[in-house]
Amino acid sequence: MATTTEPDGSTDAKEGSFLDRFFHITERGSTVGTEVRGGVVTFFAMAYIILLNPLIIGTVADHTGAELGVSAVAAVTAFAAGVMTIAFGVFAKYPFGIAAGLGINTLVAVTFVSTEGLTWPEAMGLVVIDGIIIVILAVSGFREAVFNAIPASLKSAITVGIGLFIAFVGVVDSGFVTRNTDDMNTTVPVSFGVGGSIVSWSGVVFVVGLVTCGILAARKVRGGLFIGIVTTTVFAVIVQAIAGDDNPESTGWHMATPDIPDSFGGMPDLGLLGEFDLFGAFTRIGFLSACLLIFTLVLSNFFDAMGTMTGLGKQAGLANEKGVLPNMRTALIVEGAGAVVGGGASASSNTVFVDSAAGIGDGARTGLANVVTGVIFLAAMFLTPLYEVVPIEAAAPVLVIVGAMMMAQIKDIDFGNLAVGLPAFLTIVMMPFSYSIANGIGIGFVAFVVLQLGTGNWRKIHPLMYLVAILFAVYFGIDPIKDAIG
Repeated sequence: MATTTEPDGSTDAKEGSFLDRFFHITERGSTVGTEVRGGVVTFFAMAYIILLNPLIIGTVADHTGAELGVSAVAAVTAFAAGVMTIAFGVFAKYPFGIAAGLGINTLVAVTFVSTEGLTWPEAMGLVVIDGIIIVILAVSGFREAVFNAIPASLKSAITVGIGLFIAFVGVVDSGFVTRNTDDMNTTVPVSFGVGGSIVSWSGVVFVVGLVTCGILAARKVRGGLFIGIVTTTVFAVIVQAIAGDDNPESTGWHMATPDIPDSFGGMPDLGLLGEFDLFGAFTRIGFLSACLLIFTLVLSNFFDAMGTMTGLGKQAGLANEKGVLPNMRTALIVEGAGAVVGGGASASSNTVFVDSAAGIGDGARTGLANVVTGVIFLAAMFLTPLYEVVPIEAAAPVLVIVGAMMMAQIKDIDFGNLAVGLPAFLTIVMMPFSYSIANGIGIGFVAFVVLQLGTGNWRKIHPLMYLVAILFAVYFGIDPIKDAIG
């Protein structure tokens, strides 16, 4: 293939070559060298998900006592991210990396498994169904119609609420905030640290991680969150080596203990591939409850992906004057397939990552950057034992940082109009207060419809909003309804 020489001395594909035409490299003002570099940057900006996803879903036991396992989840997380990121680059041709979504994996672990009592295969079966529905909605064009039916205030509130929920999970799982037990004789449900102070090395590690990740993110360091996790993990390993042997209780790790494993690398454990039960949840919790959980998944995937793609498209200069990406339907179809692949691999739903902005900022403009990112993700599978070293105290700060980033959309909500502000507020606060993303979304939707009806604005409500509100009202009253009908 003919080549040209770039100013930095590297070689690039000749304009008009197959690679150039397929990915529209010259058309979008980029080069092969720029795309490769951007793809590498995107990987390092996203790589923390290989460390974090196993700690969120790999350590939670379902009602049978079964856990997915840290190493196995790390392997399938990298696998699903690699496959879907490459697919998105090849078919959608945009530099938007795809991996397990932080909001969805927390929803699956905390709500589906811990609260609703589903087994892991049953929970992942719902994720697969969610993906199938998303693909169908995208193919039909209905996805855009439903997106347009939801008021902008609630779209922003859902994002903000998930961010607050993620941050709350981070501070609780790390022990930075602890639950007050009944024998403490207090009506306050949680407190800071233990007795209002940090009394263990694990708490110190979390604070160090939060400060490190916060500074790196604020300075917009490429791959800052990944660097923060690695740096904090190294600090945790040192702490464990010095303080753990002499006084194990002083370290106080809440999940994984940061001990160096006997080996780094090896063949990835892909035993979770295909371990999902497509219809088991319907039998366990009932048809209506399962459908509402699927609806929550669809809704979360729906707005997160479309909003992220729109934002990244604008940043890359690829969106039109209305903020719409060309070839949007194909992009939405491939993104929807991410939930099918993620659920089928037990890695949780895969979606577009906003962290792809790092690679775009470094010049990535085409799907070739995604191919590079995806290949590195697949290579990372062979280092999965390394991730067992990472304690939750080193990874939880990322949840807090990402939560803070998601809070930015609160500025788009008009709290001066109570008919808009109150439903948005309820959506935001009920997610962490009830420890459920589904509850927050449902309460917000019902409140929005009721307040709009009460203020005489019923004509402004899209018919689909009435349907959604009714479904959630039934969901919240499902036990009394079951009792009433026997």
